[in-house]
Amino acid sequence: MTHDWLAEIRWDEQGLTPVIVQEAASGKVLMLAWMNRAALEETVRRGEAVYWSRSRQRLWHKGESSGHVQRVKDIRLDCDGDALLLSVEQEGGIACHTGRHHCFFHRLEGTRWVAVDPVLKDPGLIYNKA
Repeated sequence: MTHDWLAEIRWDEQGLTPVIVQEAASGKVLMLAWMNRAALEETVRRGEAVYWSRSRQRLWHKGESSGHVQRVKDIRLDCDGDALLLSVEQEGGIACHTGRHHCFFHRLEGTRWVAVDPVLKDPGLIYNKA
């Protein structure tokens, strides 16, 4: 009998767990995403990140439309069993749909959120390919 490693994860009431995505080379946090069992199984099978898109209500292979796939180098489960950490190689250096390197580009300055990181590529050029 095989050990069900997926059963060791504490999935929430929607069957999801948060995933922190970290760039392997720099250690920079790129994004936060969600996975269900199927997304994690597919990630392991492919060696590339597959998430559960809460807005689309379907599996989402990161980079399926942008080409900015995430090659998984390491997967970790936290001590409580309720969050994952993916160490990835980010294809094209862009993880965010806004065309930035990572999704955490807003910094609180006083009482305002200010975008402090540059857009590396216009999202219109990434997603509106002819």
